[in-house]
Amino acid sequence: MREKKNHLYADSGERSILLHSLVELKNQLIQQGRYTDCARELIFKVIHAPIKN
Repeated sequence: MREKKNHLYADSGERSILLHSLVELKNQLIQQGRYTDCARELIFKVIHAPIKN
């Protein structure tokens, strides 16, 4: 079975808020001693996502 893909369209302000929130989530996970792989993966995807004009 094929994995379902989701697309998110955000402007530069929304993208900035999203990155800030993901970094905060990663920091909270670090403080709790939990794995941060999922947050790190999402941060990477948001940073390297193509930008539409």
